[in-house]
Amino acid sequence: MSPTLTSALIETVDTRDEPAQLVQLTDTHLCRARGGTLLGMDTDRSLQAVINLVQKERPVIDLLLGTGDLSDGGSGPAYERLQNYFNQLTPVNYWLPGNHDDRAVMDAVAATRARLCREIRLPCWQVLLLDSQIVGHVGGELGEEELTLLDRSLSAAKEQGRYTLVCLHHQPVAVGCEWLDQQMVADADAFFSVLDRYSGVKAVLWGHVHQEIDRTRNGVRLLASPSTCVQFAPASENFKADDQPPGYRWLELHRDGRIDTGISRVWDTSFSVDLDSGGYL
Repeated sequence: MSPTLTSALIETVDTRDEPAQLVQLTDTHLCRARGGTLLGMDTDRSLQAVINLVQKERPVIDLLLGTGDLSDGGSGPAYERLQNYFNQLTPVNYWLPGNHDDRAVMDAVAATRARLCREIRLPCWQVLLLDSQIVGHVGGELGEEELTLLDRSLSAAKEQGRYTLVCLHHQPVAVGCEWLDQQMVADADAFFSVLDRYSGVKAVLWGHVHQEIDRTRNGVRLLASPSTCVQFAPASENFKADDQPPGYRWLELHRDGRIDTGISRVWDTSFSVDLDSGGYL
């Protein structure tokens, strides 16, 4: 069960300029020991390569979002290294649990309780962090408590005149991969029923699918992003890895509600990946 939203779980970030500059790093899959691999790819090495790319391309970062599957097995040493990696970019970084994560261990390792906060307030914006993890299961679900948190937070944002970016780990819409779409948010209809009542919601951002998605539903951007390690092939019926390189997403949140966003990949480094693997769980 997720913690109830309280003032202690709301963080305020003062951005240095306009628009607010965000970076999303997702599905890092760090193993217990440095140099561990996922489908033959060294996930520490690939994450560092992505961070090096971010440092070259994004000189200003107001906050960093880690949207789940941060450790491949929910291990403390992995989260400790993750914290050091993310701090290379900014100490203002926030985490969400994915199906591979252990939230209790994340809480224990995090240097500050705010790292797993539920809401981040920026000038004119709120960023909501929803927990879609079902412990012991690959697929996701929000459940009554998270949906209530969402509704209450969006109502407050409406009163305050804030726009909203909603973040979670699992995809709330089908992405066109049959095997992945069996793992999407089970109560997605209820999720969108809440969102549809609030015109201030401008985008939904998630991880899990290890590929780029950029669509629009009822005026709301639907965004998924590359993993910092192995990628999944789009439009695949069964599990299939892709040969695309690791990457990240950047977002610029303007004070008038506009969002500029895109992805960037590490093209100047070669990575090993087992493209013939039948799965990774």
